[in-house]
Amino acid sequence: QVQLVESGGGSVQAGGSLRLSCAAFGYDYSDWPMGWFRQAPGEEREGVAAISSVGRLTYADSVKGRFTISRDNAKNTLYLQMSSLNAEETAMYYCAASPRFSLRPLLLSNEYNYWGQGTQVTVSS
Repeated sequence: QVQLVESGGGSVQAGGSLRLSCAAFGYDYSDWPMGWFRQAPGEEREGVAAISSVGRLTYADSVKGRFTISRDNAKNTLYLQMSSLNAEETAMYYCAASPRFSLRPLLLSNEYNYWGQGTQVTVSS
């Protein structure tokens, strides 16, 4: 059974940093495309960062240079290091996984089959 569990969210002041983690259980996810998404109240879910089956990375333009996605295959864990956060980035953050091998990192929500429950990030200005 596929299970994704996010952690690391919390409250931070504008300009601060957080590191999110997504622990994956049930399968060897080392060659699964995975991604981070966020959704603010009343907004659509948007892709933030993604990593492909072969380690290629992509980022939303709004987070380039500030966010870093990485994975530790030995721990079956996906990370999102976020810095210089601003209040507009307050949202629930989700990790996602796809069982389909992909050379290309996937940044659309409909490209993923499995989702975690989310972790809340609140940035105060």
